[in-house]
Amino acid sequence: MKKLAILSSLFIGAIAFAQGIQFEDTNFSTVLAKAKKENKLVFIDAYASWCGPCKLMVKNVFPQKAVGDYYNSHFVNAKIDMEKGEGVDLAKKYNVKAFPTYLFVDGNGEVVHRTLGYVEENDFIQFAKDAGDPSKRLTALKQKFENGEKDPEFLKNLASLTIYSDAEFAGRVMERYFNGKTELDRDDVQMLLSGAQNTDSPLYKIFQAKKAEITKILPAERYEAFDKNIKLNSVVKKSYNADTKTWNDSYFMTESTKFLSKDEAEKILKRAKSSRALKDKDIATYEKLTIELYKDPSSASSEELNSVAWNFFENVTNKASLEKAVAWAQESVKKSENYANTDTLANLYNKVGDKKNAKIWAEKSIELAKKTGQDSADTEKLLKSLNIQ
Repeated sequence: MKKLAILSSLFIGAIAFAQGIQFEDTNFSTVLAKAKKENKLVFIDAYASWCGPCKLMVKNVFPQKAVGDYYNSHFVNAKIDMEKGEGVDLAKKYNVKAFPTYLFVDGNGEVVHRTLGYVEENDFIQFAKDAGDPSKRLTALKQKFENGEKDPEFLKNLASLTIYSDAEFAGRVMERYFNGKTELDRDDVQMLLSGAQNTDSPLYKIFQAKKAEITKILPAERYEAFDKNIKLNSVVKKSYNADTKTWNDSYFMTESTKFLSKDEAEKILKRAKSSRALKDKDIATYEKLTIELYKDPSSASSEELNSVAWNFFENVTNKASLEKAVAWAQESVKKSENYANTDTLANLYNKVGDKKNAKIWAEKSIELAKKTGQDSADTEKLLKSLNIQ
């Protein structure tokens, strides 16, 4: 009877394990071939390892039986980290800029529908149903827009679907939406701010024209702060030549000092150069500029210090520079101790060879993660490696 009970529990466990979306454990070309053979679409969970909402989808939504039943019967499912392996090229091909992004792709590798973000079970299943209905796919929605559709809810939905994948098109959608609006609500203002990213955008002109309505919802000082950021983003973008990877310092200073002090402008230019150097993998320049920027870390926030310390952990190898990152992480913890910055501190200590402190802070990070319901798997791996040594 005991043996029978064990077998029974294993069987029940297997059923429970089988619930939810079953993702293919193979490369993308094989997934496409399978979808083509079975005349199905491919569902891609385009995620990043650091993405919180991605982890919540894995924990709360993907395992649901109803979700699994629908996705497993209608799609070939793939789960791909967009920052590793073949995911890097796929992110470029499909213009994935936010996580999680959900792509519905045909057997030829063409996107027919997409959406993004953390959503509950019913909405997630509805996305799948929309992908399977040619009249509700993104391609059909875009054509409907081109045919002149002006329904506000349609335009609002289409803008949210395209803002991260096709900003130019989303801008056209939002321009039509706002030109038809006589009054704005809070969601409208949020959408307008997300679209008006540079001074050349038609949405920026709407942002200026509707200042009186916007400041009924946002305090005037916040409006001015947004306006300043939009201007700054535009100047930064025009100051950098992506082809030659060079900066026009003179242009930046001339234009930015129209609304910033000289000291502010110089610091922001250095930040922009540091950020760009990291994106271009010019680590020597990134390292030098960042050390200059955080010579005195006391004025930076805990979150900012944790972020820059982690970037050093991931990209910098010079021990003296890593020691500075340790100091930034320590300051971050001092300002606001949490599972994330204690994990950063543990990893940095380990990288500079201080195993004793690495172990202390890894244990602290795991303790804080458990208290707040966060995932501590990576920190536990670090701690295990320290215990083995």
